[in-house]
Amino acid sequence: MSQLAAYLSGLDWSPLLISLKTGIVATIISFFLGIYAARKVVKAGPRVKAVADGILTLPMVLPPTVAGFFLLLLFSLRRPFGAYLYDRFDFKVVQTWLGCILAATVIAFPLMYRNARAAFEQIDVNLIYAARTLGMSEIKIFWKVVVPAAGPGIASGTVLTFARALGEYGATSMLAGNIPKKTSTISQKIAMVIQDGDYATAGFWVIVILVIAFVVIFLLNIITAKNMNLDDPEYRRRMDAR
Repeated sequence: MSQLAAYLSGLDWSPLLISLKTGIVATIISFFLGIYAARKVVKAGPRVKAVADGILTLPMVLPPTVAGFFLLLLFSLRRPFGAYLYDRFDFKVVQTWLGCILAATVIAFPLMYRNARAAFEQIDVNLIYAARTLGMSEIKIFWKVVVPAAGPGIASGTVLTFARALGEYGATSMLAGNIPKKTSTISQKIAMVIQDGDYATAGFWVIVILVIAFVVIFLLNIITAKNMNLDDPEYRRRMDAR
């Protein structure tokens, strides 16, 4: 135990802190942007919906390094937009913690968007009609009726978004680099120590990721169970009949 305590006390915990901070901030940003985008796409026409859905889902199907390449082209100080942001607002994204947040948000956003959209599409429109009959404004209907009704789906999207943002590697490496105590996340730390042959440290961080992943899956199962009403006697009777 003393050896373990000494090992843990001498360990650099900055990758965990950076990953958690990045995951939390990226999840918050993706939460609001995902809900907003999902609501707009659900209300759009078929053609607009098809195009918008394809664009918003693209980061989920592209390799993270490809998404990181496009972000690097956009925000690099050698490119017009990146140079403009730095010269005009002193805003730098490449090789900064902001780069970690941006990369994680872009990669994780589609998960929030897809889950929110699916949840919105399953809402009973009669609830919305009833709220309008009561004289509620559209904004109030959205936050007081639509969002609570889509709560389980939104919660599932939030959990998955956090897990994806926490473990993001490819786009983060391209945009933010691997700077110790600044942009070095858990995934980047594992890759770095493996190259150095330090399998003990890599194994420790792998265990940390596994624990976090298990907690995320556990929370997701709880949310899914609530959504499916597993405690409902009628639901249990149908499942037992199978």
